[in-house]
Amino acid sequence: MARRTLDRKALRQQTEAAEALQGETSSEKAPARTRRSKPKVKKQTKLVALWGVFNQALVEVQTFDYSRRLDAEKLAKELSDSKKVPHFVQLVKRQVEVEIPSEE
Repeated sequence: MARRTLDRKALRQQTEAAEALQGETSSEKAPARTRRSKPKVKKQTKLVALWGVFNQALVEVQTFDYSRRLDAEKLAKELSDSKKVPHFVQLVKRQVEVEIPSEE
């Protein structure tokens, strides 16, 4: 079963004719929309102070905001009593990225 060879020139003429017809019908294009650029957002790092509850192996169990020191001390005491492993509260400083919108 031999396949029939395709006539490349005839196929090319058919595709060019089809493209020409499409070009005539779609010549009325809508005007292109102008893209508005989004305001650029600058990222700035900020140093934040937190209270961290640590166990005896210096593994951080949980962190609290700086204003919640009493909650951190309460958790450390509860963990020390229940697990019989000393837990303590220590100040932790971390860098956090803050997005600042530009004024452009």
